Amino acid sequence: MRQIGLNEVEDIARGAALLGAGGGGDPYIGKLVTVGAIKECGPVTLLDPEEVPDDALIAPFAMMGAPTVLAEKSLSGEEYKALFDIMSNRFGKKIYATMPMEAGGLNSMLPIATAARLGLPMVDCDGMGRAFPELQMVTFTIGGISATPMGLADEKGNVVMMETITNKWTEDIGRAITMACGGSVSITLFPMTGKQMKEYGVKGIVTRSQKLGEAIRNVKNVTDKTPEEAFLEFTEGFKLFKGKICDVLRETRGAFNFGKVVVEGIGECKGSQAYVEFQNENLACYVNGEIVATTPDLICLVDTETFNPVPTDALKYGKRVMIVGLKCFPMWRIPEGIELVGPRYFGVDTDYIPIEERCKGGWK
Repeated sequence: MRQIGLNEVEDIARGAALLGAGGGGDPYIGKLVTVGAIKECGPVTLLDPEEVPDDALIAPFAMMGAPTVLAEKSLSGEEYKALFDIMSNRFGKKIYATMPMEAGGLNSMLPIATAARLGLPMVDCDGMGRAFPELQMVTFTIGGISATPMGLADEKGNVVMMETITNKWTEDIGRAITMACGGSVSITLFPMTGKQMKEYGVKGIVTRSQKLGEAIRNVKNVTDKTPEEAFLEFTEGFKLFKGKICDVLRETRGAFNFGKVVVEGIGECKGSQAYVEFQNENLACYVNGEIVATTPDLICLVDTETFNPVPTDALKYGKRVMIVGLKCFPMWRIPEGIELVGPRYFGVDTDYIPIEERCKGGWK
């Protein structure tokens, strides 16, 4: 158990934006909301998963929709209480704690704001260890846990409680409601017991985000190696490419950001070209036409000077970036995980090959 205050928020947001693999929403918007909540309501207690009673009711909080929409259509502030009240009433039980459902700039921040506003603790755990575009894409689905009852609320005051027959149906129906509400909504989903959270959750994700964010902030203070070497070492990342963004194709469709970013090589990558395809999150990276990384491993773009992560909605012509691959949470590599979030689910015509196997020998 420890406290999350203003000093911790900045590092958590930066590190979670890296783990968001291009998605998870704008960390700047999330930071503003969270800083305001902590200033007004005080710091948040972060619980180790093992500190949560097995019979406790845990209610995760997130936003659903396209990241570009989230930057322009934020919360009213009433959504937290509305959603947690209907969830508590549905179970006839007080909610013990909240937690993030994914790691990402916005969706790592809003559960902290929720906890502050409602006076609840937050659990150091999530359901992805990264971000994915569809809400059934969590480790809890692999564990057979239902996404519903799920509550949805928009900034206008509309509140919906859903019950569905499968988690994919939850995604499809929830996505339709999200579109009707303007492309983004607040949600609480996958209500679970402490026991279920401990059995299937990705533990320590908030702490990992904070440590990554702190390391990125201090990367230029390292004296025994270059900042790039230090970054790759503490992230345990694989350098996939380095270059200048020369084209960005982006469209918002079905409350998702779809697109492709093209990067012309610089430095040791000069003369080569890479591109990354994304659906909110980065899905596949190609170098000179060859696949070098795919989901569920993380594909992240970072600024070549600051090493701050660059989400898909911040990709701009001329920006110099390094494309980095990170290993995913081990549960995603089992057959059930590959079926749920592997490359073929997203239309990428390849079997999943772990990034450490694809990148043997380093960048070529």
